[in-house]
Parts: sequence; structure tokens; C-alpha cells
Amino acid sequence: MRKIGRDASRAVRIRASIIRSASARDGARLDQHVTRLAGQAAYEAAGVSPNDIGVAEVHDATAVGELIQMENLGLCEPGQSGVASERGDTTIGGRLPINPSGGFESKGHPIGATGLGQIYELVCQLRGESGARQVKGARVALQENGGGLWGVEEAVAHIGIFEAPSNPSKFWIKRPHNRLGGRP
Repeated sequence: MRKIGRDASRAVRIRASIIRSASARDGARLDQHVTRLAGQAAYEAAGVSPNDIGVAEVHDATAVGELIQMENLGLCEPGQSGVASERGDTTIGGRLPINPSGGFESKGHPIGATGLGQIYELVCQLRGESGARQVKGARVALQENGGGLWGVEEAVAHIGIFEAPSNPSKFWIKRPHNRLGGRP
């Protein structure tokens, strides 16, 4: 970082970056959903679990998209994403803030730039630079984006897992287990 004139103390670590293509799976085989499989591979590569995630940005080009991806990524139990959202678990200050940027429905969906926008939001979150949208205590972030259509799912999915810089800012506090529906 010094070599290119950047402050290494602000560096966010990429713990995992997984891209997976869809398959011609049977629609009833939700355990084989491209996002679920990519998420499992990302958690393994990063050495974390859904319980370690402090903030997430997921593909929500439609309202139900966020709910589907919450379940696919293990951020809540199957069938509980709507309940968790209604309870406020996914809001800033909730158990696991999802799409603190407002998501695609709020800020738009410029196709190729959407994933970069998600990553930018998460980098700002992990550096403690998100102002009123700041998720306090977020140390590990998850980004999910997909595109195209193949059979019953996205043609491709990307999962990124990022870790905060090694020197905590004033915003970072220890958080309890974050999995929605888990322990407080």
C-alpha cells in the first residue's frame, strides 16, 4: 500500500470472492440454489459463518429478492426472512442490517455498477465512514449480487466477504451473534 501511496491502516481485507454459475437444477432443490452454494463456498474460504456477518448488501432488484437471498445465504432460517424484516432485524440498529445503503430499489440498478456500489457501501461501513447509515460494530461484511437467468435462478452469483481494517475506529464495538432468529 505504501508503494502506491495509500494508507494501509484503512485497507479492508477481502476474505472471499466467489463466483458461481447456475445449473439446470430442479426448482424444488432449494439446497442447490446458485446463491446458497456460492455462499457456502464463500463462508468456507473466508473461515467465517453467517453468524459472523455484521452487515450485508444483497441483490434486491425486487422486494422479494432481499428476502430470498437472506435465506439462501443462511442469514436467517428458511421461511423466516419476512418475519425478521418485519421485526426490524434487518434495519440499521437491528440484529443484522441488510442493505443499509437502501438497496437497488432505493438507489437504482445500473446493471454492471450495482456490485461495485454494494462493495463501496461495505468498505465505507467497515471503515466507519458511513455517517447516518453507519452500522456500529460491523467487522465482517457480506456482498451478494447475481445476474441473468438460467432455468429457475440467476445465471451467475458473486459473494464477497470483507473484513474491517486491523485498527478499529470509534464505531466498532463487539456484537453478539448476528444470525437472524439466533441469540441476542
